[in-house]
This record gives sequence, C-alpha cells and structure tokens, in this order.
Amino acid sequence: MSLKVIIPAPLRKYTQGSEIVEVQASTVQEVIEQLDSRFPGIRASVCDESGGLRRFINIYVDGEDVRFLENLRTETRDGAEVAIVPAISGGSGEFRNWTNPAS
Repeated sequence: MSLKVIIPAPLRKYTQGSEIVEVQASTVQEVIEQLDSRFPGIRASVCDESGGLRRFINIYVDGEDVRFLENLRTETRDGAEVAIVPAISGGSGEFRNWTNPAS
C-alpha cells in the first residue's frame, strides 16, 4: 500500500529536507521500518529503546492518533496520510500575573 508520510521540521535532517515521503506499508510499524531503512537514524528519534513511541512523538493516520487505536500495530490503507508530530511544550513553570506585573 502506498501512502504518504508527513515529516516534521526537526526530523527533516534525516530526509534531506523532504517534508513528504512516500512509503509502502500496511501498519505504522512498517512505516517506521521503511523510513529507517531509507533514512537511517530516524527510528531512534521516533521510538524509544523498547521499540514504542517516544512520549513526545504523536503519530496520526488520516487524522486519528494511533495511541487511541492499535498504536504501532495500527493498520494503514492505500493512499493514507501518516503524520509524525512532535509534542510541543514550554513555559517557564512560573506563574505571572500579566495584568499586574508587580505580582
């Protein structure tokens, strides 16, 4: 099954800058295997040492979060769109009252 994978900016260093990569895969696990065989090192940025998704990486198949489906065993279909999305976090951990800067 041919599908396209949307690569986030932080991982494009592995794909020579490509934002979209086409692969042949029937599961998310196969998507990651295909990507890593073509772009060595990308798997280590997506998966942890036990082979599961890293906490800060989300993968969506046609807009559905695989964590709520079958995780890496989630099946794909021909023409599917798989998006790898790094979680965004931030902030100082410090509360500020912006209406009263002195507080």
